[in-house]
Formats: sequence, structure tokens, C-alpha cells
Amino acid sequence: QLQLVESGGDLVKPGGSLRLSCAASGFTLDNSAIGWFRQAPGKEREGVACITSSGFGTVYSNFAKDRFTISRDNAKTVYLQMTALEPSDTGIYYCAARRHCSLQNDGFHSWGQGTQVTVSS
Repeated sequence: QLQLVESGGDLVKPGGSLRLSCAASGFTLDNSAIGWFRQAPGKEREGVACITSSGFGTVYSNFAKDRFTISRDNAKTVYLQMTALEPSDTGIYYCAARRHCSLQNDGFHSWGQGTQVTVSS
């Protein structure tokens, strides 16, 4: 069974950067697109970015496309590089797997426990 574990969340000041990692265990990610999602307090979970199984295709939400970069460097780890962070980026960040990329929650599986990102001065 595929299991995903997020890490890299932290408290950072506005304008700062973070790199989140999504590591797989149990199976490799060769055949899975991986999406990053986030959930702010009191809000619904929303899509941030997604990368295809090949790594050649990516899709970003409007708020992420100029500041965040999703990448994968092997069959077991996907990254989310975040720059120019704003307080509105605060939330729990999750990764999950799907056959094809999407920014919608539907169809994703193997959700991790999430990693907390807090942007505050």
C-alpha cells in the first residue's frame, strides 16, 4: 500500500521560502501523478500544484504559479519549493497520489498526514 509522508513545514517570515517534501513508502511513484494541497484554518482544502508521473507536466493554481515550483527527483520523492511566502499561505500542506494530474481533491488517494506551514512576522 502506497504511503506518503510530508515534511519541511515550518514557521517563516513573510517573504521567506520553504521546500516541502513528499516521500513515498511501500511503492514507488512511477505511475502516479502527485498533487500538493493545503488547508487553512476554517477553510476547505484546495489544490496547490500537481506533477505528472513522468515529471514533464505540471499544473499550478493561480496563487502558486509565480511563486511555487513542484518537482520530482526520483521515484520516491516530490518537492514543493515555495518562495515569497505570504501570511495567506499559512495552512497544513498535504500530498496525495492520482493516476492523472488535477487540482481537485476528487480521485486522489494515499493522503499523508500533512505538514504545517506558518507564515508570520
